[in-house]
Amino acid sequence: MDEGFDAITLEIYWSRLISIADEAAAALLRTAFSTIVRESNDFGTVLMDANGDSITENTGGIASFSCILPRTTKHFLAKFPAETWRPGDCVITNDPWLATGHLPDITAVSPIFHQGRLVGFAGSIAHSPDVGGSLWSADCREVFEEGIRIPPTRLIRAGVRNQEILDFFLANVRVPDQVSGDLEAQITANEVCAARVDEFLGDTGLADLQGLSRALQARADLAMRRAIAAVPDGTYRATLDADGFEPHTTHIVVAVTVAGEGMVIDFEGTSGQIDRGINCVMNYTHAYSVYPVKCALDPFTPRNEGSYRAIEVRAPEGSILNPRFPAAVGSRQLTGHLLAGAIYKALAAVIPRQVIAECGGAPTMRCLFSGQDQHGDRFSQVLFASGGMGASPHRDGLATTAFPTNAGAGSIEAFENCAPLVVWSKQLRPDSGGAGQFRGGMGQEAIIEVRSPGPLRLSLISDRRDHPAQGVLGGLPGAAAEIVMSDGTRPHPKSRTTIEPGMKLHMRYAGGGGYGPPEARDPAQLAADVKDGYVSAAAALNLYGKGR
Repeated sequence: MDEGFDAITLEIYWSRLISIADEAAAALLRTAFSTIVRESNDFGTVLMDANGDSITENTGGIASFSCILPRTTKHFLAKFPAETWRPGDCVITNDPWLATGHLPDITAVSPIFHQGRLVGFAGSIAHSPDVGGSLWSADCREVFEEGIRIPPTRLIRAGVRNQEILDFFLANVRVPDQVSGDLEAQITANEVCAARVDEFLGDTGLADLQGLSRALQARADLAMRRAIAAVPDGTYRATLDADGFEPHTTHIVVAVTVAGEGMVIDFEGTSGQIDRGINCVMNYTHAYSVYPVKCALDPFTPRNEGSYRAIEVRAPEGSILNPRFPAAVGSRQLTGHLLAGAIYKALAAVIPRQVIAECGGAPTMRCLFSGQDQHGDRFSQVLFASGGMGASPHRDGLATTAFPTNAGAGSIEAFENCAPLVVWSKQLRPDSGGAGQFRGGMGQEAIIEVRSPGPLRLSLISDRRDHPAQGVLGGLPGAAAEIVMSDGTRPHPKSRTTIEPGMKLHMRYAGGGGYGPPEARDPAQLAADVKDGYVSAAAALNLYGKGR
């Protein structure tokens, strides 16, 4: 299993390779143009072997990106066989069915050479500030409306950029400087990764990464299989409902079957695909099924290709979790982020100390503003913010913290600096965390005013209005999401509209579900919540049965 490496050497090498992925991530972060990358962490970097299997990934990246990137690389290798790659190459795509499930995410992969031999691949994914089409939205009916789709394409060949392809792409986006800057940052990240791997092989005397990769994958695979084996054999079922898109409520059905060291996650019975942009392609469904299992069962072993081999994920073709082309998929996270809650609900009865309640930030609520600023320049800006995390068996849910995604909020100063928008307030939302022995994480309230010289385009991407995050094992639901304009109107939560200068948008983010029965909550904790303003005295009395 260890391919001739002793345990200490293997640990040292593993840590160094993780640091290489982290250095590539730092290069991407520091050279990116958009706040989506620089402030909100919507990217990932992965080091892969010559087969396209992941060896290590950056520690702070989006989990779904890191899990999907090796799959995309194998598609690249099918089109461009290994022997055709040259030093300085870079291949890109944003095809939802080959990559991360929607067009805004651009995948870039570069080869790694050592002493003239192809020894691996450096990959990065980043959410682009624009890909043309309809803006990032949830209401399109086909993927063709959602932006420009790039098949696997050599953007750089042996160090020479394909300028015609780049010009064609940039001619179809609203903010070409930001899009180009972020793409160059991805290329830089890959170059950093490739250079550090070349140094690593030179330092260690290894000819390539293959033996080390097999050993590290085997270690990760063994850790996950041992963790699954500790779960009692059986089939565990759950259902979960979300708002979906009228008249189609999203209905998730999951059966988690544990047999020895293996696990099957089957979504048979889940809603069919619809003609709106909340369909979730199989790559994304797989990623957001295996990642929460990794978090629950084996949270401390570093992730790589081996982490997920013991888990099989199934979803019927034509379902909302495995849609047929050309389904609209622009807001696939509104469906994919629900899967962790469904899987944890299924497993709660058998591993209650290893799961959390549903999260108010799953799915995320996003608002995208696009238009011209006071200087006449185009901008496209997304407010990245989150509802509350579900409560755990050990503590209250984290306030305003996303899970299972790892996207961050970023600074309001940077947000306001890049667009004619003013954030009048951004604060915790009292009484939004679901009551329980452990309280769900609180959502937040944000008020954003438009200060542009003319109307802006607004795209809203949200859920949890009619179906708040549910508690687990007796915990109560968190507060539902709300979106209200300053004139009192309530826009459709998955719509594109025009917003006039001076209008204020009130965003109320959902709270996380509670864990355990409310009457079991420690009175001292409840009293502290009331004192801190997290729970009102009325809610303490009505929901917990204890006034303080």
